[in-house]
This record gives sequence, C-alpha cells and structure tokens, in this order.
Amino acid sequence: MKLTIQLCLVLMVGLLVSSCVSKKQFLQVQTDLEKAQADLSKCDKDLGDYMNRLGQCEERSKAKDNTVKLREEQMADLRAQLADAKNLRDKQLTQVGDLTVLSQSANDNIKETLSQLERKDKYINLLQAAKTKADSINLALAVNLKGALKDGIDDDDVNIKVDKTVVMINLSDKMLYTSGSSTITSRANEVLGKIATIIKERPGFDVMVEGYTDNVPMKNDCITDNWDLSVKRATSVVRVLQTNHGINPNRLIAAGRGEFNALAENDTPEGRSTNRRTRIIIMPQLDQFYDLLNPNSVPK
Repeated sequence: MKLTIQLCLVLMVGLLVSSCVSKKQFLQVQTDLEKAQADLSKCDKDLGDYMNRLGQCEERSKAKDNTVKLREEQMADLRAQLADAKNLRDKQLTQVGDLTVLSQSANDNIKETLSQLERKDKYINLLQAAKTKADSINLALAVNLKGALKDGIDDDDVNIKVDKTVVMINLSDKMLYTSGSSTITSRANEVLGKIATIIKERPGFDVMVEGYTDNVPMKNDCITDNWDLSVKRATSVVRVLQTNHGINPNRLIAAGRGEFNALAENDTPEGRSTNRRTRIIIMPQLDQFYDLLNPNSVPK
C-alpha cells in the first residue's frame, strides 16, 4: 500500500512540473517510475509466492493435523484391542487353570476307580476261593454222610444235599418219631448216632435241627399245635445228639417251623408225608466262615 501511494505522488508531481522541468529530468522521473513499477511487480510476485507458500503450509499443517488425529484414533483402537487381548488371555489362563484342576481331579478319580476295581477283583477272587473251599468241604462232608448212612436206611427216609455253604439232611418223621409225638424211635437213635460221628469230626461246624409238620391240626394233652409239635421234635433230636452221642450243646440249635415252608402240597397223603420231616443243617460257624474270607487264605 505505501508503495502505491508513493507512485501516485510521483505522478502528480510529474504532471505539475512537466511544464517547467527539463527533458533530462523528465527522463529521470520516467526511469524512476519504471523502476518503481518493476519493484511493484516484483513485490506482487513475491506476495503471491508468499501466499502460495502460506497456503501450502496451511494445507500441510491441516493434513498433518488430520494425520495426527487419524494416528491418535488408530492408537486408541490398538489400545482397545490390546486391552481385549489381555482380557482374553486372562480368561484363557483361568480356563487353563480350571482345566488343569479338572484334569488332576479326573486323573485322581481314575486312579481311585482303578484302585477300587483292583480291590474289587481281589475281593471277588477271595470270595471265589472261599466258595471253592466251602464247596470242597461240603462235598466231602456230604459224601461221608452218605457213606455212613447208606446201610440199612431207605432212600425215601433220608435225603442229603449241599446248598451254598451248608449240608442239609432231611429225615422223614416216620423214621424218627412215633406217630403224632416227639418221641425218638430206636431206629432214629441209630441214624442220629452215625450223623453224630460225622459232626464230631468237624468241630468247627454248628448243627441246626429244624422240625416241620403238615397242615393237619395237632392238639392233645402234651401238644398245643403244629408249632409246638415241630419245636418239640427238633428239641428231641438235639437232646439225643447231646445226651446219647456227646455233641457239644454249644454247637446245637433247635428250631420249629410248624406247617410252613412246605416242600409239597398238603392235598394228598404223599404230600403231607413229605412235609412231615426234620432237617439237620450242618453249617460253618461264623468265625470259620470269616476265616474262609481271610486274604491269607486266598491261593497265590
């Protein structure tokens, strides 16, 4: 602006003095004017350059601001992703820890299960060995009884069988007692003597005597009912085994079953005859039975 004002003043001065100045002076003024115009043009050009440069700087600054903002946004996203990754890692670490605990627990459970199966197998082997031993003992006992009782005794009067851990001897009432009573016959005393011989050879066995009747009611001056008759008959057999044949009474058990637990229907004479019986059960004592389960008794 100052340069433009100066040029206008020069022109005005030139016009005022043009009439009175010399040509030399006029040329000098004209030269100065041209120089001033050239300087003005150069200033305009420089100003334009400065404005362009300023615009470029502003653009670059604006671009730089946008870049910085973009980078800040990218960094914020990266920080958020990093936080998510850390959270995921922590969760995975927790899951790994939980899985480790579960794996250890499962491993312990498997070991305990295998241990239990091993103990179960040993126990099964123990039971099998005990059963084999018991079966062998009972078989030998049954064979000896049959051998001792075979002479002079009708097969219908005596039946011997092995049932699980016991030997059972079923004796008919017609061989053991007089009709309708609990009195032992002489023939029964002989049979019981042979049974007593076998029992004495096995002091580790108890002897249970069970009396049975049919369903025909029984009552007289000495007998109240079938329960009473069955008990009295069992007691008579126990008394003979103790008194006549020397069996330790601590090994003897007397029981009456009455008309119940019948082997046959009571509709026929044959069925009633079958149900009227006395059963002698030879069985291991409890402590001997537990001895059969002793691990030291298991075959290697």
